[in-house]
Amino acid sequence: MENNFENCMKVAQNYDVATPKDCLVLYSVTGQPTKKNRDDAFAFVAEHKGAMMIEHTPCGSKLVEMGLSSSKPPLADNEIVLVWQAASRRMIEQASGNVTAFVDGAVPESVFRKTELPLILQNKKIKTINGFDKNKFAAQFGL
Repeated sequence: MENNFENCMKVAQNYDVATPKDCLVLYSVTGQPTKKNRDDAFAFVAEHKGAMMIEHTPCGSKLVEMGLSSSKPPLADNEIVLVWQAASRRMIEQASGNVTAFVDGAVPESVFRKTELPLILQNKKIKTINGFDKNKFAAQFGL
């Protein structure tokens, strides 16, 4: 499959993004000086059976395979954001229970703040983030 925006979007819109209840793990690295949130999320998943990030779903795995997490991605930065937002939107809409989030210092333009957190607040099946009421958690980001 050619690594172009259209093909990446097809993957983001159609491949499986489901995670078991209480198993969704998110992270934010946009605008961050390091990848600490991502590294912490991967470490958490490695230590917690069943925990999954988008990269562990068939959709995320395929997007990684297509180069969307590489140091030399096949798309422009703004296109990569659109693809991950599309996949994240579907993943959050299907999630339930508690969400674990490694989002220290998440900036307003991050996928977490622009897409994931607002959708978490709308999803009645998601009750908590990091064990805290999702609305109280969101308040730290002005939502």
